Parts: sequence; C-alpha cells; structure tokens
Amino acid sequence: MSTNIVCPSGLAGEIRGLKGKEGKLLADRAAARAGSTFEKILSGCWLSTTDAALYEVPEGGALNWSKVLVADRFYALLQIRALTFGDEYAFSVQCQSASCRERFEWTLNLKDLPVRPLSDAAKAAIKAGNRFETKLPRDGRKVWFRLMTGADEVRAATVLRAAKDGMLLTALALRIVEIEGVVETDKRKFLDEMEMADAAALLDQFDDADGGVETSIEVECPSCMGVQEVQLPFERGFFLPRSKGRTDG
Repeated sequence: MSTNIVCPSGLAGEIRGLKGKEGKLLADRAAARAGSTFEKILSGCWLSTTDAALYEVPEGGALNWSKVLVADRFYALLQIRALTFGDEYAFSVQCQSASCRERFEWTLNLKDLPVRPLSDAAKAAIKAGNRFETKLPRDGRKVWFRLMTGADEVRAATVLRAAKDGMLLTALALRIVEIEGVVETDKRKFLDEMEMADAAALLDQFDDADGGVETSIEVECPSCMGVQEVQLPFERGFFLPRSKGRTDG
C-alpha cells in the first residue's frame, strides 16, 4: 500500500508502509547508535518525489534525507507509521502529580496532531542560506540561528549525550549561528550568563520558525483526573506498537 503526502515545507512524494527489512533496522543497535535508523527508514519508504520544494534532487536520483529539515522528516515518519499501523497510537504515561504517580495508557489519533506549514518567510530564509534573525528581549542584541536538518539531528544527538553543561545550553549552542558582538570562542560563556527569559524567548523563536507537527499534547490521568502536558513519545515502540490493552511496565 502507498499514498501521497505533502510535508510542511511543501516537499511532496509517494510513501509506502514499513516492511520486514525496516523492522530489522529498528532492532539494529549499531544503526541506532550511529543515528542512521530513521534515515534508512525514510530512504526505503519514500518511493518517489513529486515536488522537491526546498531541496535539490538530481534527475533520476534520490532525495538526500540528511539534508531534509527535521520538520519534514518527522512528518514523513509519522505518515509512514500511520500508513503501516493506522492512525491510532497508544502509549504509556506516568502521572506527574507527586501524590498520584499512576501509570496509564493514553490513545490518540495521529491525524489530530496540528501541523504548521513552513512559512513563506522561513522558506525564503532557508533558500538564502538557512539563517534566521531574532533579537533577545532582555539583552537587546541580535541572534542568528538555523533550522536543523537530518545531519544536524544526528550530530545533536551525539553532542547531547556527551553534554556536560546541560541540555538547554547545548541545544541553544547547536542552533545559534552568530550572536551580535560575541566572537565564536565566547559563545558558550555568553550562553552561561544569558538570562533565562532570553533563553526561553530563543526557544520560542526556534519553535515558531521550525513549523511541522505539534508534539505537545494534553493527557488526563484517569486516577486523579489531573491534566498534564507531555511530549509525544517517538521511540522504538512508535514503529512496533504493542498489543492493544497492554502498557509498558
């Protein structure tokens, strides 16, 4: 079975569902450590490109997924999963309330996740060198950042695993291209001293520019009825769903 999809940037093509060879990839720990699992799934399940949008695809050649924006990659993976197993996705959640901590199963329809197309301004910035400009609200200086591609995502995963300065500063450093008045060697020191209000504003700017699938969802604990926000789990179980009625223990 195959279907046609249009990604947030306008990238369009035909995809198929997962086959046994992709299932083998999900169990390949070496590929997971190298960050190539999803790359291989995308390459195998993307049958053809009908609109290359922002990307260069050689005539008769294949799309280079390492150069594709993370928003497009995630959307394509989401559609591949839905085509394979259907739109319903069940996953385990633990209540965040200290007085509850109940673990329960939550089910959602993947089609209900909002998708924000990449804006025309963002597309223009990508074509002009993937350089986005913003201003720190407290500090006042300009900051330039980039949207992440597949290659960036793999590199970021490696850097974050080895990070000693915490995920927040490392995530900011990976995406910031330039800070007004700050030389490259002083960038990390500047981030260390940055006010948290400015850091939060930068993260919001990243999210606004990225577009793509909104993965923050609200769930309600059936035990204490508390509502909490969680991130959609995107891991091995996403592509290898467990039998209905079972939860991860």
